[in-house]
Amino acid sequence: MNTPSSSTLPALLADTTRAGVRPLPIGSADRLLAAATQLGYCARSIDLGACADKAALLQRMADALSFPQWFGHNWDALADCLGDLSWVPAPGYVLLLRHAADLRNRQADDFGIALDILREASQAWAEQKVPFWAFLDLAAPGDGTGL
Repeated sequence: MNTPSSSTLPALLADTTRAGVRPLPIGSADRLLAAATQLGYCARSIDLGACADKAALLQRMADALSFPQWFGHNWDALADCLGDLSWVPAPGYVLLLRHAADLRNRQADDFGIALDILREASQAWAEQKVPFWAFLDLAAPGDGTGL
């Protein structure tokens, strides 16, 4: 995804046919959050830096999205919560997963499972005509690539 202008971001974020899991374009985090807020979306920035394992990843997701008490801290529970989100009702959802490259480099298997769950959640929300985006910061510190 190219870095869209601030004026086109709301239209892009509202498009359920394009929503999904995407690399975070370099320098776009603040504009994405602002556009999501403008649309009334639930927008969360989740820092995965120094996220050492699955337990830490699940806890950060739970904290950022205020998962309910019944959250079981496992992959199935993450999928259930991301597919529900009734405790944070919104016309759309935008997650910015900062430092996702750190988790990918340390825990490739867990990273892959988390991506699958995010993709499934996005597809399920799209069926309800609700955009669900997960933007992944995949830039290594100082490399400037974003991929």
